[in-house]
Amino acid sequence: MLAARLTGLGRSIAHGALDPGPTSFVTAWPLEPLLWIALIAAAVAYIRLFARVPGYPSVRRAHFLMGIGAIAVALVTPVAVYADSYFWVHMVQHLLLTMVAAPLIALSAPATLALRASSPAVRQKLGRALHSRALQVLTHPLVTWGAFAAVMWASHFSPVYDLALRNEAVHVLEHLVYLAAGFLFWWPIVGLDPTSRPLRWPARIGYLVLAMPQQSFLGLAIYSSGRVLYPHYAELHPPLEALADQRTAGIMMWVGGDLLFIVALAFAVGAWMRRDLKDAERIDRRLTGAR
Repeated sequence: MLAARLTGLGRSIAHGALDPGPTSFVTAWPLEPLLWIALIAAAVAYIRLFARVPGYPSVRRAHFLMGIGAIAVALVTPVAVYADSYFWVHMVQHLLLTMVAAPLIALSAPATLALRASSPAVRQKLGRALHSRALQVLTHPLVTWGAFAAVMWASHFSPVYDLALRNEAVHVLEHLVYLAAGFLFWWPIVGLDPTSRPLRWPARIGYLVLAMPQQSFLGLAIYSSGRVLYPHYAELHPPLEALADQRTAGIMMWVGGDLLFIVALAFAVGAWMRRDLKDAERIDRRLTGAR
């Protein structure tokens, strides 16, 4: 099945559906000073908090900076320029936000770092907020899973998507919603920040396994549509080219989403095995000490 999808993607490339046009991809950089400032400020803030906590795992700092880098690739590189003209590039942008940047930031455990780096008074307030009723509901696995699926389906099959292509404010809001929905989706799987409902490893695996087909079905629905879904792209390209671009975008979500979920599943299974091994070693040490 995956081979067939990759073959379809190859055909799209061969037919020119992935051609970004005559403009050089290297030189087509957007001018987004405010976004650069926001990304740099976020990175500096995390690094400063990290410096206050001796012994805090450096891998988490690396995850945060990689997440910021993924956001930068999506929003302040030629990807952002061509996303307005090609649906498949726009799909790559959204995958970067929801399936790359969001889990990396979740892996950086920003809430845990903030708790450890704060003064006792601030730590107490943060602790109350993290265990508040509202956040418990918002981070419940059923809510995070359902919200992510609802955001993806509603945004792609409603006038909102085309409106975001025409209105910069709506476009910015769309990206923020994608990033937030992605972060919440990955929060219960990563399980590093304080949460009132830590998922057991079998539940995390099931959570991911159930998410994969809904992402695939969304990509398939886009690919299978016999009409151009968004007037914005229909106005920029001839009908057949716009439809080929749309089908390529559907395959991108279908194949790209599945591959990213498979990678996440592999990491989750590996982490589960390492945890079981550590538990077994701890039990062995206790038994040896008892004897």
